[in-house]
Amino acid sequence: MFGIYLKRELGRRKKAALVIALGLALGIALVITVNSVSAGMTQAQDKVLKSLYGLGTDMTVTKARSAPTGNSSGRPNFEFDAKANDSDEEQSSDRVMTQGGQALKAALVAEVAEQDGVANAVGAITLNVTKVNGSFTQGKAQSTTGNSQSQGQGGPGGGSGGNSTAAPQVQGGGASFDVNSYSVAGVDVTDQTLGPLAGMEITSGKTFTAAQTDAKVAVLSKSYAKENKYKVGKTLKISGTKYTVIGIATASSSESTTDVYLPLKQAQTLADAKNQVTTIYVKATDSKQIDTVKSTIQKNISGTTVTTSADLADTVSGSLSTASDLATSVGKWLSIAVLAAAFLVAALLTSSAVSRRVREFGTLKALGWPSRRVTRQVVGESMVNGLLGGALGIGLGLAAAYAVTAISPKLTAQLGNAGGGGGMGGGPGGGGPGQQSTQNTMEIALSAPVSPTTIALAVGLAVTGGLIAGAMGGWRASRMRPADALRSVS
Repeated sequence: MFGIYLKRELGRRKKAALVIALGLALGIALVITVNSVSAGMTQAQDKVLKSLYGLGTDMTVTKARSAPTGNSSGRPNFEFDAKANDSDEEQSSDRVMTQGGQALKAALVAEVAEQDGVANAVGAITLNVTKVNGSFTQGKAQSTTGNSQSQGQGGPGGGSGGNSTAAPQVQGGGASFDVNSYSVAGVDVTDQTLGPLAGMEITSGKTFTAAQTDAKVAVLSKSYAKENKYKVGKTLKISGTKYTVIGIATASSSESTTDVYLPLKQAQTLADAKNQVTTIYVKATDSKQIDTVKSTIQKNISGTTVTTSADLADTVSGSLSTASDLATSVGKWLSIAVLAAAFLVAALLTSSAVSRRVREFGTLKALGWPSRRVTRQVVGESMVNGLLGGALGIGLGLAAAYAVTAISPKLTAQLGNAGGGGGMGGGPGGGGPGQQSTQNTMEIALSAPVSPTTIALAVGLAVTGGLIAGAMGGWRASRMRPADALRSVS
């Protein structure tokens, strides 16, 4: 009886049911869209962070770089010979500098690994190589000679005329130099599960073997190899040392911030930093205890800076950060406002529909229907409207999320770090001597993944909306008396 009556009444009031369902659908669709975009923002931010400190890394240990002492500015300097016999001969000079904070003793890696809550620790060194190459061209001194006729008395020599020689002038010459800067990471080849190379996927060639701890081999990022036309088997020269390219790697999550990867000992040799690292990558035994592990390391190993991924996330700026703020703040409150309005409209429309059914409900009560049965009937109709609105809302929300993913709007993510600071990973954004601040800029394609949790939330909202509308309408219907039906008869 309940189902038959429910079906008949909804069929009679299709327009009203559709309006209520559409109101709920718009609110639910907005909630799904905002939640999906927020999830996409989180994924995009994770891609930025993982590309900087590698997959599986929970925190890094660095040390802030101290200010230069004495007359040293800490800036790179280059010296070239410009002798006569070197004219037009190409000259080249590489300046290798550690980057991402003050160097730490390699022995600290083992000390960090022994701390409570630490599952693994790996050391790495980050370098910046500035290559300057070009040539000097020697100028030639030329003098001009010409006739001059004196008018009256001549010059100091007393002649009335003759030849005069002008002072020689240097013509031509100069210098033409090209400057190329790139980043180098020294990797502990015995454990590549953590560190700069952990987030990279070898697409050509192979990665380092555990035996290549001091081998003159290199792995290049795909973008750097393509730009400089390097292939597997080619030779890369850094500061006079030749390295054989054994592999080309691509970042598994986003763009790589490192151009060249070398065995740790080779990188230390280039930077004249034997038994030193700039960053210690740490993996915790329990991801929920990261803050506790951070406090333990800072307490037991003084003078170091421990940076977690949460700390690093606070430094991400650019359009990614702006869009994330909008999605999490403005989008959240807008969703709540629209959803509340949709619930209110559904409740008012249901209550209004009940008011127009005075004769119907009064007659049913006169026939013996108790108030709870009338209330149940109204709530049942509202629940169907709510579920219909939920289905429409899920469809609209999925369509909106799919549209965002299909368009894939590009967002920029900038991770800045003050010079001398120990940023996560100590990568190119870590700042070097003489730099006030540097930034890594990445371009991320935004997606809007819809999780089962979001769908479950939408269903819950649909049921809630139906219950709210049904409760208000049912309360109104339960207060009607059979006499109300008689008064409504004209």
